[in-house]
Amino acid sequence: MPRKNKSTEQTAGYLSRRRVRIISLLGLCAALLIIIAIAASVGSVPIPLGTTASILVDKLPFVDLTPTWDAAIATIILDIRLPRVILAGLVGAALAIAGATYQGLFRNPLADPYLIGVAQGASLGAVIGFLLPAAWNLTGMGVIPMFAFIGAVVATVVVYLLSRVGKTLPVTTLILAGVALSALLGSIVSYLVISSGNKLHSIIFWMMGSFSGSVWSEVLMVLPYIAVGIAVIVIFARLLNVMQLDEEQAQQLGVNVENFKIILLAAATLITAASVSFVGTIGFVGIIIPHAVRLIWGADHRFLLPLSILVGAVFMILTDLVSRTVLAPTEIPIGVITAICGAPFFLYLLRRRKKAIF
Repeated sequence: MPRKNKSTEQTAGYLSRRRVRIISLLGLCAALLIIIAIAASVGSVPIPLGTTASILVDKLPFVDLTPTWDAAIATIILDIRLPRVILAGLVGAALAIAGATYQGLFRNPLADPYLIGVAQGASLGAVIGFLLPAAWNLTGMGVIPMFAFIGAVVATVVVYLLSRVGKTLPVTTLILAGVALSALLGSIVSYLVISSGNKLHSIIFWMMGSFSGSVWSEVLMVLPYIAVGIAVIVIFARLLNVMQLDEEQAQQLGVNVENFKIILLAAATLITAASVSFVGTIGFVGIIIPHAVRLIWGADHRFLLPLSILVGAVFMILTDLVSRTVLAPTEIPIGVITAICGAPFFLYLLRRRKKAIF
């Protein structure tokens, strides 16, 4: 009889946690929409929140409101501020879920999306793009984002080839190869930055991260990569839960561990590379967001991943709002703000590292 009562209590507790997580997901979705409207309203030309909401609602399918706003106001909202807000949300979501994926695969809360050389590869590609003649502009994408994306992908492929042992991909070897390649690429980047002359300021500003000048074409270029990568990761959420066991135990449960690791690493790296290619390397988001979500809502990746997406999007939109308003008209690089928020949290994680987190 006591066993039955205990089992019933456990089931009730699971259902209660599940209900809380579902309610939290719905609440975060609503909060994200509200924050998008607020961020689009705030700027050098303040616009009433009600007007912004009306303009946005008017663009929904099957909705046709009678305009009570100037065309110039609609242009500011739809063509200047909204692309920046949406891109910030996409990048925040991408870095957060990529961080959650790396932490789940490596079973380490200190892992982040730049662990295997993505950031340094993107930085090297971007610096090369800055140093090339201005006439270089291929495919309409812009030379700097294109070279940054290529650099990130190439760096990841090199790390993968260096760390692969036969048909296996040892995690320790992967991390060590990533650290070694990052150090090598970082030294090359440092030399090129020193030699960049009058382009030094632009390069440093890019490397610290910024959403300044974001346009819809950038959103449309980044969106497919992030959407596909996120979809792949979310599909494998249950297997990420299994991976919290030992790899041998996961194999005994029928998981093809090596293929699984390659698929998730590729998806997480793809969305990270797409994100940094346009906005630069933004640190700490991939660490603090997944771990904060894990502390609040638990480590079940079926909920951890979508919650990380929403919290990451909200966090990045708010961070970008701070960056462009606190010292307006001067912008603070996003990387500065995320470092201010993330560094203390990272130190907190280091102190907790002795405890069992997963």
